[in-house]
Amino acid sequence: MSVFHTELAAAIGRASGMSFTVRNARAVRGGDISEAFTLSDGTRTFFVKTQSASRLPMFEAEAAGLAELAAANAVRVPQGVCHGVAEGQAYLVLEYLPLKPHGDAVLLGRQLAQQHRVGAAQFGGTRDNWIGATPQPNAWTDDWVEFWRVQRLGFQLKLAAQNGYGGTLQRDGEALMAGLEGVFAGYRPQPSLLHGDLWGGNHGFLDDGSPAIFDPATYYGDRECDLAMSELFGGFAPGFHAAYREAWPLDAGYAVRRTLYNLYHILNHANMFGGGYAGQVQRMMAQLLAEIR
Repeated sequence: MSVFHTELAAAIGRASGMSFTVRNARAVRGGDISEAFTLSDGTRTFFVKTQSASRLPMFEAEAAGLAELAAANAVRVPQGVCHGVAEGQAYLVLEYLPLKPHGDAVLLGRQLAQQHRVGAAQFGGTRDNWIGATPQPNAWTDDWVEFWRVQRLGFQLKLAAQNGYGGTLQRDGEALMAGLEGVFAGYRPQPSLLHGDLWGGNHGFLDDGSPAIFDPATYYGDRECDLAMSELFGGFAPGFHAAYREAWPLDAGYAVRRTLYNLYHILNHANMFGGGYAGQVQRMMAQLLAEIR
């Protein structure tokens, strides 16, 4: 094994209180941001993510988010083991969960509603984190519309301007931010504990069918944000949505706000990947502006 694996084994041993010697290392596919692999001693297996050393704060934020979700005692998340820097690489070691793509989607819907019942006094979070590779500010704010205007939509629009997306995109973005209250007429959400990046690739099921979620971008916000993203790229069974709505029905205006909340993620994709996402952003903005004019 490499010196890096040896140092990881020592860190796992210190964190778990049980000596750990790497017998097998296996690369894991998936993810656009980090390299990932499993380490096993033949009895215990751990999941490891790595980045450049400068990205350690990203892993620190992820570990904190997983701990917060675990404390909600709702949807299962992998337990954090340790994180740090070894051989010039930042690492995050997690409990290894052998996951399958299909399972009890109804239970996932109910458990997510339970997680969303965990609240806070304000919108935001105890620390900033990342959405993909993009910083995500989470300063505590009393007003949800202001939080979304400044720390979500406004933040991404500034990044878009820096990335060369100007003209109509910025003009419509400014108009949308100015008229944002129109999307929230008669609707006042309460702060809910969110996963924050709940697309289909960030959930799975254990052998007994029970669900798990991972790779969070946790903060306290409108619960509709998680539901909106679960519909953005698909991947969730219909039973999930029906079970959630049965446990905690959604407001009638969700269909419009879903577009607003997913605009944040498509803007982020435009900023990270370019391609056709900017055109999708402009179509979503036009749709939202038509609703509030």
